Amino acid sequence: MSETRLDVLAIGDAVVDVIAIADDRFLAEEKLVKGSMQVLDAEGATRLYAHMKQARETSGGSAANTMAGVAALGARAGFVGQVARDQLGDIFAHDIRALGVEFVTPPKPDGLPTGRCLILVTPDAQRTMNTFRGAAHELCAQALDPEQIRGAAMLYLEAYLWRSEGPRSAMKQAMAIAREAGRRIAFTLSDIACIVPHRADFMALIEAGEIDLLFANEAEISALADEPDRETAIAAIQDKVPLLVVTCGSEGATAIERGRRVSVPIARIGSGVVDTTGAGDLFAAGFLVGQVRGRSLEESLHIGSIAAAEVISHFGARPESNLVALVEEHVGGAGGPAS
Repeated sequence: MSETRLDVLAIGDAVVDVIAIADDRFLAEEKLVKGSMQVLDAEGATRLYAHMKQARETSGGSAANTMAGVAALGARAGFVGQVARDQLGDIFAHDIRALGVEFVTPPKPDGLPTGRCLILVTPDAQRTMNTFRGAAHELCAQALDPEQIRGAAMLYLEAYLWRSEGPRSAMKQAMAIAREAGRRIAFTLSDIACIVPHRADFMALIEAGEIDLLFANEAEISALADEPDRETAIAAIQDKVPLLVVTCGSEGATAIERGRRVSVPIARIGSGVVDTTGAGDLFAAGFLVGQVRGRSLEESLHIGSIAAAEVISHFGARPESNLVALVEEHVGGAGGPAS
């Protein structure tokens, strides 16, 4: 196998997160379900944004958040996603590159504006997400850099982007390039809303052996397996994929690799839960870094748990503390770039 230039390359939604504090009354007035994720059209996004309180804008998107975490852990991260040639597109590109993530996808000069996710955080730390996909779902195979894909040890894909035909074709082509180059392919189920309409697609990928590492939470694995509870769902999927990782809320996380099962509790870092935005994304970052560095399942799970605990201890979906130092303190030997 040839040498790699990147440890993890992700393909996902290129959106700008617009995060603001809100109370339950505001959610009710806007007819929003707390903790939910809904897709907006351009008109709906403009209207909700106008009603939000003062907000903070940063590059976002699930897989982009994960790559920010990978970079913060000292590993070599890259991201593929479509933005428009507009102000939010410039914000996205500047932010993600400033974090040390390679981003070379050219902006689209026409079409839809850059996507954005309007995130409302209530005092109980729950986040309600309202997404306008915009240019993110105009990604096409022609925007891919095959050499960038071949040069990454792990290709990481998010189900959020699977919902549109162009990005779906791009991801399929990227998987073929990665597979031909002997690279590993990781896939995150992202959200129940992504699974219901595409369950057959995802199961076909799994049955064909296209996915080496599958991430899910309790609800997602149950939806994928079409089983009522977590354990039955895990049992239905675990033998179909080489490595299955399931986050289990307050119970921690579990990984099953070829019949061997390992579980770890949640990590306790900082002052507690402030904002759950990005918890799953940063967990994936930590686990991926552990895997590309040859760490054990237990260590990879611990690194993921630490990264997730850090990001929920403050406002926003990107790490603010030194993740390398935290991992070295709690797991040991995690600092520095991957070999």
